[in-house]
This record gives sequence, C-alpha cells and structure tokens, in this order.
Amino acid sequence: MDRKVVWKQLDSYDLSKIKVGVLASHSALDVADGAVEEGFRSVLYCKKGRERTYVNYFKSKRVGSKVERGCVDEVIVYDDFKQMASNAEQEKMLKDNVLFIPNRSFTSYIDVDYIENEFKVPLVGSRNLLASEERGKEKDYYWLLEKAGLPYPKKVESPEKIDKLVIVKLHHAKKKLERGFFTASSFKEYQEKSSALLKQRVIDDESLQNARIEEYIIGPVFNLDFFYSPVEEELSKIELLGVDWRFETSLDGHVRLPAVQQVTLSESQKIPEYTVCGHNSATLRESLLENAFNLAEKYVKATQEHYKPGIIGAFCLQTCVDKDLKFHIYDVAPRIGGGTNVHMGVGHAYGNALWRKPMSTGRRTALEIKRAIEKDKLKEIVT
Repeated sequence: MDRKVVWKQLDSYDLSKIKVGVLASHSALDVADGAVEEGFRSVLYCKKGRERTYVNYFKSKRVGSKVERGCVDEVIVYDDFKQMASNAEQEKMLKDNVLFIPNRSFTSYIDVDYIENEFKVPLVGSRNLLASEERGKEKDYYWLLEKAGLPYPKKVESPEKIDKLVIVKLHHAKKKLERGFFTASSFKEYQEKSSALLKQRVIDDESLQNARIEEYIIGPVFNLDFFYSPVEEELSKIELLGVDWRFETSLDGHVRLPAVQQVTLSESQKIPEYTVCGHNSATLRESLLENAFNLAEKYVKATQEHYKPGIIGAFCLQTCVDKDLKFHIYDVAPRIGGGTNVHMGVGHAYGNALWRKPMSTGRRTALEIKRAIEKDKLKEIVT
C-alpha cells in the first residue's frame, strides 16, 4: 500500500481525539498502559473467549479525564480476530481516530499480505517490515542481517551436515503460534528427536522439511528492546528502552531438574519444548552497551536502505551472548517486542534513566505519538 493512502486517511483525523488501538494479545497491556499514561484513550480488539483479562480485570475507571484504575478504556469483541480487519471495522477505526500499534499476534492472526495491502488504518511503525519476520520468506530478517553485516548463528544446510550442537527452528504442529524447536549435536540425534516429536505430533513433516537449522549459541539470552524516533531532532534517534529474557516451557522445567533426574524422564518428557510463557527484566554489563547500540545502528541503517522508510518506533533484537562476550542475533521483531509487559508501569533501568520517569515501550510509543502531533510530524511515524 502506498504510504500516501495512509496519509490521506490521517488528514481526516481529529488529532485532539486520537485513540491508540491494538489487538488484545501479546503486548497489548503495555500499549494500553502507555496510552493512558500519556493522555490517550485505549481501544483493544479482542477475540471472544479471550476477552475477560481486558474486559473484567484491566478495565479502566476514569473520573473526568483522569484514570483512577486500569488501562483498558474500550473493548471490541469478535468471534474471530480476522473480523477486526474487515472493511467495515476499518471504517469504524478511521472514524474513531485510531492509530493502530502492530504486535506479533496481529501479524499471526491477520495475513501479512492483507495488512500490507488492504488494512488502511494508520499503523505506528513499519508496515513493510512486518513480513521480514517470517523465516524463509524472500528478504526475511536473516537476509537483512546479512546485508547489515550483523552477527547471527551460522546456518547448517542439511541435517546430514550437523557436526556440533544446533537448534532446529520450526513451528509447533498443534500450537500454530508456538515453536516446535529442538536441539541436536549429530545427524543421528536429529533423526531420533525428530522421529519422537513427529510421533508425539509436536512437529509435522512439512514444517520439518522447511525448518532452519543453525548453530546453537551457548550463552544467556537478552532481548534488546530498542526504539527509533524519526521526530527526534537534538539527541540520538536510537534508544535502548529495556532488556528482557524469556521463561520457556518446558525447557525451564528441564533445567531445574538434577541431571540424574533428567535421564529418568519418560519418552514423552525427554525433549523440552520452547513455548514462551513469561518474561523477566535484565541489564547488561556496561561495557557491552556500546556493542548493543552498534547492533541497533547497523540494523536501522539496513532497514532504511532496503525497506524504505526504514524502521519506525519499537523494535527488538533478540540476542545470545557467547563466552567471548560477542552478540549473536537469533531473531528480530520489527515491532513492539513480546517481553515489554515486564516494563509497563515501572519502566526499565535504561528507559527510566533516559527519560527521567518510568518509561516502558508502550509508554514510549504513546509519547512518540504525542510528540509527533505537537511537532506536526504525525505522518513521519505512521505507515
């Protein structure tokens, strides 16, 4: 979709009545909390059967314009998430002055091609970069990382060439939005584990054939929650708002068991799954921060060269740090990251130090909207 189409929609908006919209999943609470902190109304688009969190437990109570409790102002419930992207619902959003914040659930439940070409509601962020998150697609994030000269785990071309510990990346067969990842250090182990997971229906043949096999980086995981501001004029346009890491089931349960207990697990328990179920906050040793910013600078430059206008707003570089303290990027989120809920309300050491107040990614996104409106630069942050 030509960006001018979105800008034309924006011309009809009442900027004094802007609402911040988001699909109710993933990082929606961070977005909603950030919106109300910066004076906007939040509107969440929910699926029936999954709405109680937002309707019952985080519903906002306002006295005048002041929010006394909660962060979800409005909830719209559908039988299926796909209904929210219908032409009729888009028209309602446009009349309601909604600026939409894309998250991973949005691009999982709504076809990315449809988002790129048919969803006319202004997105705060980079519409054309959302498809780069799909591994195996032309010009995916691995392609972009290579163009940027950024470090990422070496790809192993075929199972027969496995000669060290690798991770096999593919989708879960039953939980379509989750992972069916597994590790192996030899072709024999690959065969044994893939056979067992196929029997357990954790993975399927089609996904296995299209899986990406890459070197396993042994080290801690740090999700670097960055922000790029097109409207910043004086200081750095790149900000590190926070760092988080994941709790994964059943992997984290496995590592809590003594080795002697692990070897006694049944066949169905032996191979851990990598389903993300939570996050925690972290910081980096200060000598690593400059290297982290170098990663962000190269990524931003590559997006501006190959995905014009480039990254806008929140993005997350998901990294491992090896024994030599070198970063390896194993995943990229060209939108708000999945772990930012851990920062809502309290912010993070880095975002707070930068902005001198609690600053989560959701709040920073809302602040960017406010600053863009004040500077008459709203069109610079939407696609």
